[in-house]
Amino acid sequence: MATKLPFFNNEAMVRDIVLQFPKSADYFKANKIDFCCGGAKPLGEAVSERGLDPEAVIGDLYKLLEEYPVLEEDMVWNSAPSDELISHIVNKHHRFLREELPLIGQNVTKVFRVHGEDSPHLAELYTLFNTLKEELFQHTAKEEESEFPKILSYIANPNEAALAELREALHDLEDEHDAAGDILKQMRLITNDFTPPGHACTTYRLTYARLEELEGMTFEHVHLENNILFPRYQ
Repeated sequence: MATKLPFFNNEAMVRDIVLQFPKSADYFKANKIDFCCGGAKPLGEAVSERGLDPEAVIGDLYKLLEEYPVLEEDMVWNSAPSDELISHIVNKHHRFLREELPLIGQNVTKVFRVHGEDSPHLAELYTLFNTLKEELFQHTAKEEESEFPKILSYIANPNEAALAELREALHDLEDEHDAAGDILKQMRLITNDFTPPGHACTTYRLTYARLEELEGMTFEHVHLENNILFPRYQ
């Protein structure tokens, strides 16, 4: 049995809990508690905003810790060098977006065209997804072409001017993360938590499943940047 850890309390920041106990991210996602864009918030406050009992949530986290003790490999990205973390983000998360966004887009378009008359919300979903897709493509391109090289350049040659420029760039990236998070929240809201209607065909159900996977991958992506990579230079 794992030892109960002291960071499970109402004052602990949500993002810090995830950093120290990565499995908690799954619990927070399941309970719609934002641990990436809104992670700089005390657990008690974040939980109360969701209408949940803070003490019950803390109890759940301790039970989860007993079932999934923190392993050293779970913490690997917390202490990984920035160049390795950047490589991981590009090769896993940026690659996922490049490969999956066009495919998800095809599904969203097909479902909208076939079921749009019976499900009016699909028009809004179509618009939201395409806005998100373009923003994410622009965001990842900017990270790879400009902002990540700024981090690597600063590591190679630390100086105050470069750090000031880097901090401004990272602030802009965080704003873009917030915007993407807001779109994902709206998509979850209008799809009733990505729950397809009873009459939904296979493509309809697959579309919702892929959108939920996109949400989960985006949360992980933002967490690695907002909560691990960026704070090293702020």
